[in-house]
Amino acid sequence: MTRRAVIVGTGHYLPERVVENAEFEATLDTTDEWIRSRSGIERRHFAAEGETTSMMATKAAQNALTDAGLTAEDIDAIVVATSTADLTFPSAATMVQAQLGMTRGFAFDVQAVCAGFVYALSNANALVASGQAEKVLVIGAETFSRIMDWTDRSTCVLFGDGAGALVLEAQDGAGSSDDRGILATDLNSDGRYKDLLYVDGGVSTQNTGHLRMQGNQVFRHAVEKLASTAHTALERAGLGADDVDWIVPHQANIRIIQGTAKKMGLPMEKVVVTVQDHGNTSAASIPLALSVGKARGQIKQGDLVVTEAIGGGLAWGSVVLRW
Repeated sequence: MTRRAVIVGTGHYLPERVVENAEFEATLDTTDEWIRSRSGIERRHFAAEGETTSMMATKAAQNALTDAGLTAEDIDAIVVATSTADLTFPSAATMVQAQLGMTRGFAFDVQAVCAGFVYALSNANALVASGQAEKVLVIGAETFSRIMDWTDRSTCVLFGDGAGALVLEAQDGAGSSDDRGILATDLNSDGRYKDLLYVDGGVSTQNTGHLRMQGNQVFRHAVEKLASTAHTALERAGLGADDVDWIVPHQANIRIIQGTAKKMGLPMEKVVVTVQDHGNTSAASIPLALSVGKARGQIKQGDLVVTEAIGGGLAWGSVVLRW
């Protein structure tokens, strides 16, 4: 028997404020058509004043727990992927732990920008596989609206806020690729590419800073690296592209999503796409898409799902799992 980390619950939360592309036309040299044609984004959600990353993460976690039929006291660990935590410390995860009323177990953050959820899911899988935890909440949550330069039309129209969560539970499998749960992971980074996507501030500079991106260069790296990491993870699971039921990619840009699917030899009919409604929510985008995909009736038990993401660092990776 093989111990597997199986998804038993999903949930998400989006702020009430919806910002359509046309809203940017009043302050920027841009149009709805320009944004749609280059990114596929039609709208995004922005957090309200005083609404924080941990608050959104908690709401997504509560929805995932309800979906799983569990309570916070059933959870052994919380892993939150975010680059926009409420405070320098403590971690957003411990704040979620408190807001859920969870007084046992442990909680910590993972920071790998847009690849954060893949990194968090891989870490949570290791906790389950090693026997350190039976049930783990894995959350991606971001308030990227707080780090936008609202004069930079190349970046500020792309990002949104939100949160998504999964509940992982230890279950015994046969040790084959037919098992439910996480089957393989692949993580990568290359710090030489820091200047392609970064925030020009931080704790040691005493300046929050704004997001900066060389979009064309990020696009060039994204398609190649995302397809490569997905193939690597599939190979580790003893599977191939033909076995995939759904790709649930990081929702950054529709052209990156389409290019990656094409490079993997898979049709767009097998891709869960939410970028049009959420924009790029960084570490929240994959759990948001998984939760929405399940709610739509796209992702069903037994389906083979590949998630992949790339973000600042550069950091990228993928997870292969059976729903």
